[in-house]
Amino acid sequence: MAFIRDEAPADAGARELLLDRCFGPRRRAKTSEKLRRGRLPAEGLALAAEDHDGRLVGTLRLWHVDAGRGCPALLLGPLAVAPDLQGEGLGSRLMREALLRAREFGHQAVLLVGDAPYYARFGFQPELTKGLWLPGPVEAGRFLAHEIVPGALAGVHGLVTATGQKIKPLARAA
Repeated sequence: MAFIRDEAPADAGARELLLDRCFGPRRRAKTSEKLRRGRLPAEGLALAAEDHDGRLVGTLRLWHVDAGRGCPALLLGPLAVAPDLQGEGLGSRLMREALLRAREFGHQAVLLVGDAPYYARFGFQPELTKGLWLPGPVEAGRFLAHEIVPGALAGVHGLVTATGQKIKPLARAA
């Protein structure tokens, strides 16, 4: 049984390998990636799952975005579980933990691009994103939202933009 913990800086390499295994190299071209690129995940909302051997077997991160016209929200993704553990409930555990933490930290809404039947069990609905659009193509019905606070996205419309803290570039040696 894997346990869920905060992601640590030392997880970066293993996380990237896991994401490559789960999504392939084209993952970096996805529309959601445009909103994450060059940004840090929301504080306290970058999760890692580790097995009893210390292997990173799951990851989920949430990112600060503006859900149109100044409405703060989070963008969830990517959610990945090691292929040999898929179907054992680890993804659901990561989702529940992420949404619980988001609620505890006072966030009001979460957006994502993903499989509607899978995410519906966590309260994600395509109807909540009807007035929103992303900075790139997304398959119809895969742009979903969950209101942590009911009505948080009511009347919101516009382009979803990144608002999270930017990654500071590394200083170059002289």
